[in-house]
Amino acid sequence: MPELRNPEPLDILILGGAGQVGTELRNPDLWAAGTRLSAPGREALDITDGAAIDAALAARPYAAVVNAAAYTAVDKAEADIAAAWALNAVAPALLAAATARVGIPLVHVSTDYVFDGQGQGACTPDTPVNPQSVYGASKAAGEMAVRAANPRHAIIRTAWVVSPHRGNFVKTMLRLAGERERLSVVDDQHGNPTSAGDLAAGLAVIAQRLARDAAAPTGTHHFVNDGPTTWCGFARGILAASARRGARAVPVDAIPTSAFPTPARRPANSRLSTQSLTDAYGLTPRPWAEALEDILDRLVGPVRAQDSKETRA
Repeated sequence: MPELRNPEPLDILILGGAGQVGTELRNPDLWAAGTRLSAPGREALDITDGAAIDAALAARPYAAVVNAAAYTAVDKAEADIAAAWALNAVAPALLAAATARVGIPLVHVSTDYVFDGQGQGACTPDTPVNPQSVYGASKAAGEMAVRAANPRHAIIRTAWVVSPHRGNFVKTMLRLAGERERLSVVDDQHGNPTSAGDLAAGLAVIAQRLARDAAAPTGTHHFVNDGPTTWCGFARGILAASARRGARAVPVDAIPTSAFPTPARRPANSRLSTQSLTDAYGLTPRPWAEALEDILDRLVGPVRAQDSKETRA
């Protein structure tokens, strides 16, 4: 394998920079001073084109690539199979091969959907994959391609990502609470909500470690915020926290998944263990409820002083 390049300051290539995680990755505060970030859009760099990837990597002395690009329309993927596989499987394969050729690490974001959602405990990186949807199968294939092509990789699985950006569960609950008298949310799917900002900060730590240290840990790990819940529990937490900021709160009724059918099968158990992440990189994600407060500060505003006093009382 070529010797790891370690330019000073670092050049980092971010892919998927317009998404929730990619938007947070473009925050310079996450990176060491002087880091040069490049986040070309789809028009500027087609990551399903191997020649285009090679040209991009030849243009600057990148120290690492962070791939947060993905086809994430889970239900649409059931019919749009070719597009999902192109972005979730073919693109990671091309990126892994290209980064290996120039001797730099690839940090690749994956998903809980690679698992079948069975069992009650948290999945570890060693839990066998068994995807139940086109989206999950395409992401599992992307993981396999990265492992096969570039030994200097970190695959980071995550789940239930939310942020102040783009469409996501937090923003949907806030909108629906303003439109309806009560909400119905599934209560038999379990997982860990994840702040895109917290995930991006972890990815930045991992990318910089891999870029600067040829002996840095590689492999597959999980990053989710601490504390499992259900979608219903998450919704109730969102509305309770937003109510402390003066937003409208409505009752949230628990319903089974069977009452809300979707084209793609959702994992009933999306709990992910982050222990290997802590062991490898010293990262210990904070509780999701704490991360949610930061997101709502940006979406709704700070907690009202009177409400804060009543809460403490």
